[in-house]
Amino acid sequence: MKKILIIGATSAIATACARIWAGQGASFALIARDEQKLEQVAADLRARGAGAIRTHIMDATDFAPHSAMLRAAVAALGQIDVALIAHGTLPDQKACERDATLAANALTVNATSVIALATAIADRLESQHSGTLAVISSVAGDRARASNYVYGSAKAAVNAFCEGLRARLATGGVHVLTIKPGFVDTPMTKGMRLPGALLATPDQVARDIVKAVERKNSVLYTPMVWALIMLIIRNIPDPIFRRLNL
Repeated sequence: MKKILIIGATSAIATACARIWAGQGASFALIARDEQKLEQVAADLRARGAGAIRTHIMDATDFAPHSAMLRAAVAALGQIDVALIAHGTLPDQKACERDATLAANALTVNATSVIALATAIADRLESQHSGTLAVISSVAGDRARASNYVYGSAKAAVNAFCEGLRARLATGGVHVLTIKPGFVDTPMTKGMRLPGALLATPDQVARDIVKAVERKNSVLYTPMVWALIMLIIRNIPDPIFRRLNL
């Protein structure tokens, strides 16, 4: 049975993925900031058939505990078959434009902390010559837009880092998957006016992620229509793109 590490385990997409894996009897090391929510997730997974579960409270933006967390996860699981990095926030773009500290904090949460964790986890997987590192990024990282370029810049950094990491580990038996969801109906997007036809549920996205992990895909757009949407957006000439003010 799989042994799975999840960072940001209380997020809607991470929880939906974990429920699928729990039904397969997987064991987990679950990492999150909110102890109460994390214990609720753990209890739910046990009820769904999960094996052993270890929980660990950690703020991903505090880099010092990363190594201890990873050692504890390996001690509990024995090895890591799948590591899913799923934490993040959606910053207020207008507030970030007015306050550089907010912009920097948004980059720390959505890029720097992800890269730090991916580096540590990749080293561990490389040492065991196996495993999958799956990182939730976003379609927003494919092209920065006026309406969310702080968030998009963070995700662009994650995308580039994962691409390089995938190349580095290509011959070492380690699979790196970059996950690029489009609009997903989660607490992070609550209150946003999003097109219903393009709005996916966490369960839909989770099913795509689990399949992509099994198939050892390199990049996953989910739902798949976003691969076409972003292909078009990436190729809009810059003068036209600026006038569109997306």
